[in-house]
Amino acid sequence: MGDMLWAPPADVRERSRIGAYLRWLREHRGLDFADYDALWRWSTTDLDGFWSSIWDHFEVIAHTPPTATLAERGMPGARWFPGATLNYAENVLRMPGRADDDPVVISRGQTRAPVTLTAGELREQVRRVSAGLRRLGVTAGDRVAAYAPNIAETYVLLLATASLGAIFSSCAPEFGTRSVTDRWQQIEPTVLVAVDGYRYGDKPVDRRAEVAAIRAALPSLRHTVSIGYLDPAGPAPKGALGWAELAAPTDEPSTFTPVPFDHPLYVLYSSGTTGLPKPIVHGHGGILLEHLKMLALHHDLGPADRFFWFTTTGWMMWNFLVSGPAVGAAIVLFDGNPGHPDLGGLWRLAAQTGTTYFGTSAPYLLACRKAGLVPRDVADLSALRGVGSTGAPLPAEGFRWVYETVGDHLQLQSLSGGTDVCTGFVGGVPLLPVYAGEIACRALGAKVEARSADGTPVIGELGELVITEPMPSMPVGFWNDPDGTRYREAYFDVYPGVWRHGDWITINERGGCVITGRSDATLNRGGVRLGTAEFYSVVEGLDEVLDSVVVHLEDDEGGAGELLLFVVLAEGLELDDPMRAKICRELRTALSPRHVPDEIHQVRSVPRTLSAKKLEVPVKKILTGTPLDQAAAKGALANPESLTAFVALAQRRATDSTPA
Repeated sequence: MGDMLWAPPADVRERSRIGAYLRWLREHRGLDFADYDALWRWSTTDLDGFWSSIWDHFEVIAHTPPTATLAERGMPGARWFPGATLNYAENVLRMPGRADDDPVVISRGQTRAPVTLTAGELREQVRRVSAGLRRLGVTAGDRVAAYAPNIAETYVLLLATASLGAIFSSCAPEFGTRSVTDRWQQIEPTVLVAVDGYRYGDKPVDRRAEVAAIRAALPSLRHTVSIGYLDPAGPAPKGALGWAELAAPTDEPSTFTPVPFDHPLYVLYSSGTTGLPKPIVHGHGGILLEHLKMLALHHDLGPADRFFWFTTTGWMMWNFLVSGPAVGAAIVLFDGNPGHPDLGGLWRLAAQTGTTYFGTSAPYLLACRKAGLVPRDVADLSALRGVGSTGAPLPAEGFRWVYETVGDHLQLQSLSGGTDVCTGFVGGVPLLPVYAGEIACRALGAKVEARSADGTPVIGELGELVITEPMPSMPVGFWNDPDGTRYREAYFDVYPGVWRHGDWITINERGGCVITGRSDATLNRGGVRLGTAEFYSVVEGLDEVLDSVVVHLEDDEGGAGELLLFVVLAEGLELDDPMRAKICRELRTALSPRHVPDEIHQVRSVPRTLSAKKLEVPVKKILTGTPLDQAAAKGALANPESLTAFVALAQRRATDSTPA
């Protein structure tokens, strides 16, 4: 850990949005902060002062002002900005610093020709679709569901739905019928907007049968709208409108329904690896304030920027990305296979679209590194000044690769947060340097601590990630959870009044953070706790290993238990004793003898969620005897067939341990 790879320029406070915010605090609040740490401490202790400053600094459009900033401080149940009414869509469509003819939505994909919307065109599209939804009888509180990819129509639909005070929910069209109905049967949408299919790389994927099955499984639906995305000339399904009808010209003026601060904006879902996905309800005001803070003050985005994040509509990073225009940034949307025709495709997209901030996942960056790609050799990345990484911890070698092959002038921001808050708790900021393998800071307003096993805060040691003060973008609640039982169980059952997130984190003396995997998938041998991220970094650093998953099966008697490693090897390779020895040698050298696996097995694929997260816990459950249908909700997996190898191994192990 530790090499400094980037340092803020001397004039960072003159050039950055957080610098402008610091000047504003001095002028309007009489507050002066010497450095980021002092600002963070104030932001997490004077919650009223900090969050009201975000509201005022960004000039939030409200229809009625709040009577207070924070009426109830306890968690769960903190009450923010009581009395205020506002509308998320109205604030996004203000697009500060953008002229009517400025491009603000730049949409690219593998299914159709490029689409660009100017600020004026985006407002006009939202006005028409709002009127179209109103014609279909949609009013405040109704649910509108989108089975659609990361394209301009999905974004327009989100803003149009929000403008009416209705509630939006999206599933990416690669989700299977079961995954979609597990989510939407819970919220009972009245309108479904769906594509007929899409192209992934050069492969057409017809989704008409899935759409028909989804419609049949949702008795609450009153209307279906079809987007002819794969076949624009094709007819809409029977009983469905076409998108053109929904977005037909109209004289209806643009209106925004004022709603309370915590009125539901959209419903996001946990990956739902066991049981039904949790329907997480986010509010207009909390999401608006959180995204203004993160996008402007942490990512330094404004009217000069083009902001890209590789995501689908099934991942919260899409919701994060599309708040970009609220801070004046244009957004770059991409739908398709990021590896087509090769891994350089997204970097070329960045060059073609003039992207200034390129967001992606840690696995994508590591895949580029493993492939020997040098992005600056395949694309002109001179406009790029920021790179964001999330979805999994980015190890030190990933940081170094970015600075060696993408550019040494840019700021790499690794961030971590979750669907639960639709943001990052920890990330980067223009005021702080970038160190290899380290997330630069805890975000403003996020009182993140690491807690040891006995619940005390620790510095420089691995601990459970907790948040000890409320944030406005914590969920309004879960859908159909009137007394808040499921919500409390999800975050507050371990430490009463304190949010437990489920990640391992180490916070160092300078406030830098390292996330080392999920705390429910931890490896604990002989009293040494190790997050899985370090383990994968070593194993997948070998050229022969494409992917891996590790689980620790505890010993009820208190012994060391068993450590089982599963590897996906490069094509044509078989796991033999020399390969096993090589993996063990690397782990012993890099980590410790305790982390040498008891068994290594070759598998064809590692189980992953639809948003590409590895699934250690269902694997562990299967190996300890839980039946497959109880260990994992297959609809939540990108590759449910991957679990069969673990079921077979569990059966073999059970047979082998049965006394003769």
